[in-house]
Amino acid sequence: MSSGSPELFVVCKSCGSEVSPYITECPYCGQRLRKRAPKIERDEIGDAKEPKAPRSARRRLPPEPPKIPKPRRAPRRTRRSSDAFRGDEFRRPTVTITLVALSAIGAIVLAVLGRTDTALIGPPDGEWWRVASTVFLYGNGWYQFAAVLAIGLFGWRLEARHGPALVVALFVACGVGGTAIAAVAESFPIALGGIGAGLGLLAAYAVPVLRARRRSGDDDDDVDLLGTFVIGAVLALMPIATPDANAVAAAAGLVLGGITGLMLDRVAPRDD
Repeated sequence: MSSGSPELFVVCKSCGSEVSPYITECPYCGQRLRKRAPKIERDEIGDAKEPKAPRSARRRLPPEPPKIPKPRRAPRRTRRSSDAFRGDEFRRPTVTITLVALSAIGAIVLAVLGRTDTALIGPPDGEWWRVASTVFLYGNGWYQFAAVLAIGLFGWRLEARHGPALVVALFVACGVGGTAIAAVAESFPIALGGIGAGLGLLAAYAVPVLRARRRSGDDDDDVDLLGTFVIGAVLALMPIATPDANAVAAAAGLVLGGITGLMLDRVAPRDD
């Protein structure tokens, strides 16, 4: 055996048995052979040392995918007082629907409670609340249909463009305000229904449209204006058809609505 090759066994001096050179005690007699076991080298037991792989060839963990930031939730929009003056074409016209609903049930209320207890028949005599309640009361079906149609149609368009606060202000100014003017101007006023409110909302809508068409010279909205004029004419002639529709209230509402339309055209001119 060459000097470079490792010993295959050693002889126990106590029992003479051949044992492994890498143990410290004889497995046969328990005689102590050496204090420490020799260090085992892989080359000595026949296994060649494997060369270390270069650092570039070592196994690497796959890179972590980039973290995709979570979409930030849009902050919840709180309702502010300025929203009442801001139009939104996709928002439900709540104010207009409420006014139409109150006006639609006017005939039922009038049938149950009677004219003298709720409507403006004669001088208010201190009961000025009648000026507000009477705009929702109708004693004639055709008159009710025309007035509620004007309030619903033009109130909806104004609310979508300018917000609900404008519709409320116009209804109060043209409807209640027009009835109050009639109560002061006439010795024995009879005023039922929202003829002033309907004509006021119609005028506030139509005036900016007319002025925009005049500026641009475009006649594409003639059909819409024709329908507007027909509704306005029918409503304006209602004082002739029924005494419940007050002519002074109608004229006052029409004038106040027209002035509001001029103001809207200057503040927010209509380009379409």
